[in-house]
Amino acid sequence: MSEEWPKIRARRTTNVSQWVTLIEREVEFAPGRALETYHAIVQSDYISIVALTPEGTVPVVRQFRPAVETFTWELPAGLIDRGEEPAAACRRELMEETGLHAASIKLLGTGFPCTGRLSNRVHSFFVKTGQRAADFEPEPGLTTRLVTPSELLQLLAAGEFVCHHHLGALMLAQLGGMLSLT
Repeated sequence: MSEEWPKIRARRTTNVSQWVTLIEREVEFAPGRALETYHAIVQSDYISIVALTPEGTVPVVRQFRPAVETFTWELPAGLIDRGEEPAAACRRELMEETGLHAASIKLLGTGFPCTGRLSNRVHSFFVKTGQRAADFEPEPGLTTRLVTPSELLQLLAAGEFVCHHHLGALMLAQLGGMLSLT
């Protein structure tokens, strides 16, 4: 039986903050080959939510993203708290960002947002919502809108909806017959 390559020869971990850890790995791709250094970001898993209201609208949120230094339109989403189940995080984030109750939740899929640099997973959900909480106030800096599927397509076409794991969640909802964007 032959040995498998590549091999991780060294691993260094640096805690950057309570949310982010940097891992540096030295990788040997073949026997005797020089080591190559790779970096990855570790953070909690997160969720993205494709939701549909009883009126047939989709909640989207707009917020400033310091990483890209601009405002973006996105699906409701967020990090999963330590010890929290993904479906519970889905309910919590939907309520925090949109004020909408989750009437039913279906897991669309779980994958990796960027296999080259991130080690966490993203859990995508489809949610049929109930009514909005009467006392809902959006988080500071967050704008929430309910858009029709055609308005969502306009945001996509205009390049204002650019988070690719959210685009993937929309595709999974459409492929599963839960949302029609045509």
